[in-house]
Amino acid sequence: MFTGIIEEVGVLQEFNIGNGFGVMVIKCNDILDDTKIGDSIATNGVCLTVKEKTSYSFKAEVMGETLAKSNLGSLKVGDKLNLERALRLSDRLGGHIVSGHIDGVGKIVSVKEESDGTWFTISAPKDVLKYIIYKGSIGIDGISLTVAYVDDEVFKVSVIPHTLDNTILPHKKVNSVVNLECDLVGKYIEKLVGGRNASNKTDTSTITMDFLKNNGF
Repeated sequence: MFTGIIEEVGVLQEFNIGNGFGVMVIKCNDILDDTKIGDSIATNGVCLTVKEKTSYSFKAEVMGETLAKSNLGSLKVGDKLNLERALRLSDRLGGHIVSGHIDGVGKIVSVKEESDGTWFTISAPKDVLKYIIYKGSIGIDGISLTVAYVDDEVFKVSVIPHTLDNTILPHKKVNSVVNLECDLVGKYIEKLVGGRNASNKTDTSTITMDFLKNNGF
């Protein structure tokens, strides 16, 4: 598990794809402290396992499914990457709980600088948007951000200068593809309610506040 607070921006040093998966070598520094073989590192929000490490880089394998359903498959040598080590129980949870399992990708529709931050408008598939709520949390390339607007096609986040200075967001432009991970809570509630509906043969379209209260929510 992760928090969505980026620890370091790394650089893709090598990237080889073949036999249904890819192998990345990522150049970095601070992220390697206390990192061991087998540890997890969120890379643009995707949980990867450290296969090998040196004093200045780590190697990780990326499965074909991940390459197809995230923006990792489109990366090129020299691209910058958001990196975060796995959460320790003693750490402060400065962002929100992030699993490193991407729900889908979005596309940046607009970038607008304003006095209170830089606004990113991002389009996303409907099966991802349904979990995004106003004032809720969203992971964008592994960054924990707060949703400031959402409708049936896009959502918006406002990014403070500190986040811009310490992540890869300044390198993102209109039409850039970003990894999205929605808050886990909504997905668990949907699964639990859906399971109960299936056993009771209740149409999910009939869910009301009374139904949720009667079922323990």
